[in-house]
Amino acid sequence: YLPRNASVKCLSDAGFFLDERDITLNHTMRSFYDDLVSLQGVEKNLDKNCTSSLVYPAMCFFPQYTLKYITTPFFILNSAYDVYQFHHILVLSSADVHGHWNRCKLDPAACTDSQLEILQGFRNDMLATLRMFYQYSGRGGLFINSCFAHCQSELQETWLAVDSPKVNNKTISEAVGDWYYSRRVSKEIDCPYPCDKTCHNLIPVSGLPQVHLTEEV
Repeated sequence: YLPRNASVKCLSDAGFFLDERDITLNHTMRSFYDDLVSLQGVEKNLDKNCTSSLVYPAMCFFPQYTLKYITTPFFILNSAYDVYQFHHILVLSSADVHGHWNRCKLDPAACTDSQLEILQGFRNDMLATLRMFYQYSGRGGLFINSCFAHCQSELQETWLAVDSPKVNNKTISEAVGDWYYSRRVSKEIDCPYPCDKTCHNLIPVSGLPQVHLTEEV
């Protein structure tokens, strides 16, 4: 047990998965989460305030629906173009059977104008779901950058290095530190791709265990 005066705060890194349609307009991730909640029998563990407010209680597995019920101080670290969600929610293989998105998935600079428009729509949807948290959470924090990455706190290169990604001239570690130690309000949202020149784009190479590291120039 923690002592009564313990300070408990939560950092979510790349965990803000959206309830988003894929490019064929199917709710593939919603269906997956519904099956997952059923398989593991976890509906009883979901926030009761959330489940009682929705027609489909399993949707409370998505952070966007349960976030407003979290009372613990919470920091959301996420890319607006989270590559896991890009590859497995927005443009999963079954939604792109002919591979029209393959080059775009491996290199954002190779995306067509229409593909970039879809990606910007995904970013806009993420920011829309976070708007209330951004405006009204007194103890919450945010760092939403425009890098193509998934999980940015686990690598020194992205967490705190000379050339780490920055938003409003803050590294991820500086933003988290400001929030954790209550030094100042720490809610940083990046401009849309491709404006951020500090990015480390961490893009998985299909079929290989390693990541492909590129930087915006």
